[in-house]
Amino acid sequence: MSGQSSGTDPILCAHLLRKVDAKLIDLLASLQPSEWDLQTIAPLWKVRDVAAHLLDTPLRKLSMVRDSWYVEAVKIRSQQDVIALVNRLNAEGVAVYRRLSPPVLIDLTKTACEQSASFHESLDPHATATFAVSWAGDQTSPNWFDTARELTERWHHQQQIRLATNRPGIMTPELYHSVLDCFLRGLPHLYRHVQTPMGTTLQFEISGECGGQWFLSKESTRWNFVSRPPGDLASQVTIPQELAWRLFTKGIDRDSARTEIKFQGNRDLAERVLHLTAIVG
Repeated sequence: MSGQSSGTDPILCAHLLRKVDAKLIDLLASLQPSEWDLQTIAPLWKVRDVAAHLLDTPLRKLSMVRDSWYVEAVKIRSQQDVIALVNRLNAEGVAVYRRLSPPVLIDLTKTACEQSASFHESLDPHATATFAVSWAGDQTSPNWFDTARELTERWHHQQQIRLATNRPGIMTPELYHSVLDCFLRGLPHLYRHVQTPMGTTLQFEISGECGGQWFLSKESTRWNFVSRPPGDLASQVTIPQELAWRLFTKGIDRDSARTEIKFQGNRDLAERVLHLTAIVG
């Protein structure tokens, strides 16, 4: 899939939630007791904490979005308010569900995953989502983008468990390309304050069978993805697919990532990609 141009079309991936979650259930069922306490690349979370988070988030979303059930009023005035709220809710959920035994947690996760997949499949992908994808700078987002964000959450947290327990990854074109495409939708927001002449175009490539190419071009008032570059490229970035997910989810420090990424052209423009964070928190 490397070489495919992405970023311009909706990511219609609701059907992939069942597939990624089926792999999660099989993974959790295969863990030995000692493996639940292995440290992951998320500094505050062991395997049991990540598993708890993967139970908490679909239950929380079903309650709020599907069932319109809110237990507290929250005022959001800034992105920092969003980050603080999400960090608090994540910590509260993990504190509760990490106490569950593996059999109980796995059974509850099966139920949560089934209901979550059915809910996302039922949505009109082009209707407005209840929650915008804030890390992409959206004030409102279509359901397809929110569902794609959900896929990135299910995929990258499961990948954290696989990495910690030395299990085979789920870096397959069917699953991972949509994850990468969603992550990179944060680029226009990342570059929003970068002033360059109109038509300046940047190329971002994720190398490997799951990757592709994304072309970001400066228009009159903002940066947008284009299918093909209208002219010469101001810079080119090539990121190995094994590194990309960790870079965009705070799973590796920027200096370490920089040594594995190939930059060409305008270095300042190219290296800004190191600051792309496609998660909240």
